[in-house]
Formats: sequence, C-alpha cells, structure tokens
Amino acid sequence: MVDSYYRELVKYLTSTLGDRHLASDVAHDAYLRVLERARQDAIEQPRAFLYRTAINLSIDEHRRRLVRRSEPLEVLEQEEGPRVHSPQTTLYQKQRLDMVERALEELPAVCRDAFLLRKIEGMAHGEIAERLDISKGMVEKHIVNAMKHCRLRIQEWGG
Repeated sequence: MVDSYYRELVKYLTSTLGDRHLASDVAHDAYLRVLERARQDAIEQPRAFLYRTAINLSIDEHRRRLVRRSEPLEVLEQEEGPRVHSPQTTLYQKQRLDMVERALEELPAVCRDAFLLRKIEGMAHGEIAERLDISKGMVEKHIVNAMKHCRLRIQEWGG
C-alpha cells in the first residue's frame, strides 16, 4: 500500500519544510491518518491521498508556527503551567498509556527501541540508526510498524 512511498514523502516534505525532523513527524502523522481512513473506505489513489494529507498537515503546522510567533509571552507561559484534568480524564489517559505500554511490550526489542528513541527521546532517524546499528530505512519501518501495532491493539482492547 502506501508504505512504499515513505522515503519519497519524507524527502519531499524535507524540501518543502526545510527540516527533516519535522518532515518525518508530518509523514508519520499523514500515514496514521491514511491508515485510519483506509480502514473505513477504500482509497483509490493512495499515493495522491497520502501526499494531499501530508501537504494539509504541513500547512496546518505552518499556521501553528505563525500563530505561535505572534502570541504574547504571557500566553505561552500560561500554556506551560500544570494542567488540571478531571478524574475521568486522568483515568482515561492512564488506561490509554497502560494499553500503549502493553502493546509496546509485544514488539520486538529493536522495533520498540526505535519507536521510543524517536517519540520519547526525540532522536532523529540517523541517530537512532547509529545507536541501534541498523539502516535509517529500517528505523523508519520499525517506527511505522510500532505505530500501526499500537493503534490496532488499542482498538482491539477498546481504547
């Protein structure tokens, strides 16, 4: 399906966004949206749909950055403060986190490590590849596979 377009998409997004790290994040988000949509409806032109989704996400990211630059410092400081959630929201978030942890435990170690290094540590794909002694392409595949697996397991478990 769309997995074969990943590198091509990241390369395109890097050229338009000027940031490979951000391009990779946008590509991952686009993949997730396409995968969710593909569960509901058949996608006639997956490559075009993937690119349109990624472009829309890029535009959204650009708009967020513009708004962020124009916000007064007080607003930004307020956002950084602790957020108080209702007990129901806190319980829901804990349950979701538990499901993600369970799903990640089911993955092979290298797949789980690549995902955690990217999403938790914020490392770039090249850094992850070097640390895990695998290719950047394998890092990308592991991260996409981990996201797919977590999403599917959470759906199965009713999350």
